[in-house]
Amino acid sequence: MSVGISIGINSMSKSIVVVGLGEMGSVFARGFLRSGYTVHPVTRAMNMQAVADELAQPELVIIAVAEADIHEQLANVPEVWKDRLVLLQNELLPADWLQYSLDPTVVSVWFEKKKGQDSKVIIPSPVFGAHAQQVADALASIDIAVTVLASAEALLHELVLKNVYILTTNIAGLEVGGNVGQLWAEHGAVANAVATDVITLQEALTGKTLDSQALIDGMVKAFDGDCEHMCMGRSAPVRLQRALKLAAENNLQLATLNRISAL
Repeated sequence: MSVGISIGINSMSKSIVVVGLGEMGSVFARGFLRSGYTVHPVTRAMNMQAVADELAQPELVIIAVAEADIHEQLANVPEVWKDRLVLLQNELLPADWLQYSLDPTVVSVWFEKKKGQDSKVIIPSPVFGAHAQQVADALASIDIAVTVLASAEALLHELVLKNVYILTTNIAGLEVGGNVGQLWAEHGAVANAVATDVITLQEALTGKTLDSQALIDGMVKAFDGDCEHMCMGRSAPVRLQRALKLAAENNLQLATLNRISAL
């Protein structure tokens, strides 16, 4: 039984698999459909291996599940799909895929998609990996700006930058609320203190010495891309507790994050 979404293309058409068809997965699916691909969805009710048994050679396999589900998915990726993965989760770092001996294409998503609304680009989304150009072309077809990166080192910087933005805004938002423009204009000291703790954590998780000023400058550039973006989403408390758990596992004392957790 076919699991594909047919759009009238013949059997020789290019195809991709999208694992997880939430808001973000649906954006990628639309971009690839617009670019002439057949999209084969894998929902929670479906088994990846069963789909792979029927569709062993898609062009790409986009893992679009939430960050809390990413490790379960990576641990169970069918062998025939492992050389064509695309990852797009927040809070993603190389250790997340290297532990499974994977070498995926990775995109740091800087556009927002909410139910009932079109995608809103904050800044161009960087992408790196063997299939980076295919991802960039598909997103460009639906007017989402993408930058293709030249190296794994550049990708690491971009992933850490996104983590600094997400964690700083969410965690600082637990204390001060508001949007990112207000956070930087009115509560800059809080934002800087949280960002400093987050960068310390990112250094421990990557084993790298990071350029703190470049990361904070990049975060502020993203603030300027959408000053009205709200700081605190529903997942903010979970992000804070996950950060503190990782800090404890790495023997870090993050004073500002601990203080906010105690509020």
